[in-house]
Amino acid sequence: MKDASVLEALLTAARAAGADQADALLVHSASLSVQRRLGAIEQLERSESIDIGLRVFLGDRMAIVSGTDASVSGFAALAERAVAMARVVPADGYATLLEALPPMDAGPLDLTDDAEPDADALLATAAIAEEAAMAVHGVTNSEGASAGWSRGRRALATTRGFFGTYARSSHSLSATALAGEGTGMQRDYDYSSATYLSDLEAAAEIGRSAGERAVARLNPIRPKSTRLSVVYDPRVASSLIGHLVSAINGASIARGTSFLKDALGKRILPVGAMVWDDPLRPRGPRSRPFDGEGQPGIRRALIEDGVLTTWLLDGRSGKQLGMASTGHAGRGTGGPPSPSPTNLWLAAGSLTPAALMADIREGLYVTELIGMGVNGITGDYSRGAAGFMIRDGQLAEAVGEITIAGKLPEMFLAMTAANDLVFKRGTDVPTLRIDGMTLAGA
Repeated sequence: MKDASVLEALLTAARAAGADQADALLVHSASLSVQRRLGAIEQLERSESIDIGLRVFLGDRMAIVSGTDASVSGFAALAERAVAMARVVPADGYATLLEALPPMDAGPLDLTDDAEPDADALLATAAIAEEAAMAVHGVTNSEGASAGWSRGRRALATTRGFFGTYARSSHSLSATALAGEGTGMQRDYDYSSATYLSDLEAAAEIGRSAGERAVARLNPIRPKSTRLSVVYDPRVASSLIGHLVSAINGASIARGTSFLKDALGKRILPVGAMVWDDPLRPRGPRSRPFDGEGQPGIRRALIEDGVLTTWLLDGRSGKQLGMASTGHAGRGTGGPPSPSPTNLWLAAGSLTPAALMADIREGLYVTELIGMGVNGITGDYSRGAAGFMIRDGQLAEAVGEITIAGKLPEMFLAMTAANDLVFKRGTDVPTLRIDGMTLAGA
């Protein structure tokens, strides 16, 4: 059966079981992944699955059931279980099924690549990456290289008349290298992911980068504790925007558990700073024509000229806050929708990374962050880190076993972006500089 017919049958079963309203999600997925280490195959895995999820409403009560059998013959029992659950759960005055809106055509988003590499092709790509890493002088071992492909299709239907579907593909490649000997060994990695195989970075470049990164980290020092300027490599700078977006998640705002709960309409980044969220970016890794509640995707500035313009809202959090959904409902088959971003980026600044560091007499360039030491309620920030000292505007010796700390509201306002923004991941951020942070070391 076609997806539309399957979902209509499931919704019909929900109404027959007594549901006032319902929505249903169908997810098809297929993937192939390989891992190679020191010339040997360590993993070769293929999977295919079909998952269904049904959400039913009885007045202010809601329940969700999920399964892996899309046979129409089992829908009546599935729906009856969902309705039985809804009868006994506590009432939720904010549970809602949103008004149906016409779905956007997913075609312009260009999310499906016809290229489907087989296991031999993936192993060959992983081999190129690993061999390039091992060829770097100073690399002594490998944790392997992996390559993968996946394709999926999602279809959503509601009793309010919505039906939409879209498919997407993904290709990935990574390599991890070890440098040095014994207790002095250092590890680093590089990776690439893309919707289209043709957009994936070259395997040899990924491997070489992983090897060079590992070698550069040899013989780290542990500097003394001090206050200094910290420059974040783009690979880790994205985590700062991740903390920001978590803090403007509508569910956290509704609970009052965010350090930015009173920040709407206020300046939280420097003048001129822009943070964008765009579910409609062609070939974007998080692009989608509609969200988990059938709401259309809209490109919007979350931060405009440094000012917070919106929360990230799904239907429930929007209703709690007396606002409309912003189309940010993320959803799987086994749980309720919840706010989540799509393709995020912080707009580039005007300085090159070299110019951004030029006046730093002594600072820190961070290439790796460790741990999850962020308090979402207070904004306290403390992360283990590794990277390099900056001396007289230049990268110097490697450093490790340190912690960097600050307060996120102050860090956001002290942020300066370089001009090296590259679109390659779900969250893209240029090199960032933040002055006045605390380094805890020796």
